[in-house]
Amino acid sequence: MLENTSGNETTRVPEESGKPQKKFLSTPIMIALIAGLSAIICVSIFSGSITKYKKYSSGSGITVTGSASCDFESDLIVWRGSFSAYGMTPKTAYRSIKNNADVIKDYLIENGISEDELSFSSVSISQHWVTKYNDDGKRIGEYLDGYDLYQSVTVTSEDIDKVDDISRDITKLIESNIEFESNSPEYYYTKLDELKLDLIEQATANAKARADIIADGTNAKTTQLLSANLGVFQITAQNSDSEYSYGGTFDTSSKNKTATITVKLNYATN
Repeated sequence: MLENTSGNETTRVPEESGKPQKKFLSTPIMIALIAGLSAIICVSIFSGSITKYKKYSSGSGITVTGSASCDFESDLIVWRGSFSAYGMTPKTAYRSIKNNADVIKDYLIENGISEDELSFSSVSISQHWVTKYNDDGKRIGEYLDGYDLYQSVTVTSEDIDKVDDISRDITKLIESNIEFESNSPEYYYTKLDELKLDLIEQATANAKARADIIADGTNAKTTQLLSANLGVFQITAQNSDSEYSYGGTFDTSSKNKTATITVKLNYATN
């Protein structure tokens, strides 16, 4: 240690050793270097992801639509009918409609319908009002003129032909003075879920075959499936000219039907 005397002040100056002094980077500089290096690594990874995305984007792939259809026969029929009765009092009206329901039930059972296949709705009632006019034809008021009761019956059966025949012939009910209104039968298929899955499988195979044909024609090859979209599921009457609906069609008016489905697939190519 050397002493430097200047006037009345004495300053101690450290002696220099023969070894060179080590210099360290300050903390702010180190933080900046680490942040910069991290940014370079992130940009590199992100650029690689973008390159991979572009490779498999729809712009470089093939989009195709496959379809499948099949004919099938309904295995369930639902037939509905309604009837009514009139009475001056609710009690007499109810007695009348109950008698009608008993006649209808007996008729259906006689024709082979089991009680398990029958279902009667609850009875609804409304007041029967009559408008009153004077001699000049001017409306002067209304008065209560009895009660109207309504009820419906539903037949659900797997014996389609039997119920079809009954629905077309209600002569005995009419002869019994029953005002029976018969609706058109509705036809359903109880294994619709299984049918739909089979059609999806067929439509997917059809779409893949189309994509391969297009790829072969351009000296390419389909690779990864990028996306798959299920199209509209349609059920129409066989040999009908029913228009396809965007939201799907479900025909119940015919026993013999045709089911159709589409699938859209997008494949990457190389």
